[in-house]
Amino acid sequence: MKKSIKKKSAPKASQSEATLDQSNLELALTLKPRGVDLSTVELLSSEVIKHSAVQKLLEKTRNRLLSFKLIESENESKSTRMPPPPNRYQAMIYDYTNNRAVVAEGHLNNLKEFTVAEFSSQPLPNREEFEAAVKILQKDKEFGPLISTQRIQPYTPMPPLIEVELQDGRVERTLAVGLFSKGAQIQNRIVGVNMIQQSVLRELQDVASPSADSCGPPQDFNCPASSSTRSITVTVKQGSTVLWTFEVVRPQASSGTNGSGVELRYVNYRGKRVLYRAHVPILNVEYFDEGRRKGCGPTYRDWQNSETCFQATGTDVIPGFRICPTPAKTILDTGSDSGNFQGVAIYVKGQEVVLVSEMQAGWYRYISEWRLHANGTIRPRFGFAAGNNPCTCQAHHHHVYWRLDFDIRTAGNNVVEEFNSPPLIGSSNWHKKKYEIRRHKDAQRRRKWRVRNTRTGESYSIVPGANDGNVSSYGVGDLWVLRYRASEIDDGQGFTSDPVASQAHLDKFLNGESVENTDVVVWYAGHFLHDEAHGGGGSHIVGPDLIPLNWS
Repeated sequence: MKKSIKKKSAPKASQSEATLDQSNLELALTLKPRGVDLSTVELLSSEVIKHSAVQKLLEKTRNRLLSFKLIESENESKSTRMPPPPNRYQAMIYDYTNNRAVVAEGHLNNLKEFTVAEFSSQPLPNREEFEAAVKILQKDKEFGPLISTQRIQPYTPMPPLIEVELQDGRVERTLAVGLFSKGAQIQNRIVGVNMIQQSVLRELQDVASPSADSCGPPQDFNCPASSSTRSITVTVKQGSTVLWTFEVVRPQASSGTNGSGVELRYVNYRGKRVLYRAHVPILNVEYFDEGRRKGCGPTYRDWQNSETCFQATGTDVIPGFRICPTPAKTILDTGSDSGNFQGVAIYVKGQEVVLVSEMQAGWYRYISEWRLHANGTIRPRFGFAAGNNPCTCQAHHHHVYWRLDFDIRTAGNNVVEEFNSPPLIGSSNWHKKKYEIRRHKDAQRRRKWRVRNTRTGESYSIVPGANDGNVSSYGVGDLWVLRYRASEIDDGQGFTSDPVASQAHLDKFLNGESVENTDVVVWYAGHFLHDEAHGGGGSHIVGPDLIPLNWS
């Protein structure tokens, strides 16, 4: 019999609160907004441009606001209570007249606390800047008529920026624009648009050359924007029992240098803390020789804070967070790059609460998903797809790195143990990791790990997924056990295509510190072979299972 889902308001609930009840499974969700609304953030971002210190630098210049984000401070000492939302911000502006980035930082509650500085860095373009590049391209004698008659379709490629070095060593800001034509022969081509000179560069080195290769559905640029809430709190009940409480941060507001997908914080199961923070701060791509010869890669460090549309039918009980009576469908389900929603879709499937969002980095499409079961199991999942382009026809590896900041019951008194069968040490299958360490998966030994509170005995095991792949030299490792440090949210590396810089630099955190009876962080990596042209790759979703033990 088809399960029914009905939505009802809690007594005296505001318009920003809602309840989803799946009565025959006795699972209910209550959502509440948290922190500054993103519409307020957008208003504040426009005010930053008008600030006298910014105007002094940008007077009589051609410029554009590229990003505005809230900044949070991570503390070495943790509180059992949910800390207040972030109240600092950073605005990134590009000054095309002087070919420089201008960064302004301030405090939401103290307008006098404001700094502004200039840099030579090249921040990632946003959708508006890409559209401005296409408008420049439309004025080109060759490409303009083809775009206006829709004989070629512009799309976002990889890399998003092209470094064309001038004789004096400077780099003028140049956006990459992909051009797709579908006729007697499908063709993909990438050109550069110099935003300083407002000119078009046709012959480019180290980018994908004109190709008849075509993989993935046509990219859709008609995705409706979602100006909305930054994060919410969620309570999951079964009857009168509170199963889960946690905060959900949507990808566009997630933490880290490059964002970190759908981010969970302050996760409690049956009233006991499990995770302080769980997210994906590092994601990269590695092309093999054939792809490299065709101008793809060789590697990319991607970003996880740019949302794109997927199909989610339901109700936006809180803007940007949609409750769905049936499962939301991403590009992996529909085979289409089109959709009707940006943000985080939430639905109940069986005994699981599912949170999912779709993101884009150039032509790549990434699926960030969390599944929380009534029995306490957490299933982090990450999926891989792409819009139409020539490069993903070439075999390549995706490497995804979850950062799991466990606080089993408490921030301290935690230890990580490893299981091997047959045992590695003595006769016991389990042994402690006493110091910071990097480990590899080992299916022959049925290797898994668990994080345990040494005083109370509760624990969560980390069981590798069947599709999580094996480490390569570029992928570096499968699991790291680290002592918690507030400064180690990620390795600090922004987008790059450099083969060394784009790797996950987690080994630099291995300082030989003790991780016994303390606050521990586990990084877990999944490795996925993406080979569309040869029908390889199997499931396009990876991720481990986190399973509670001795939890009452």
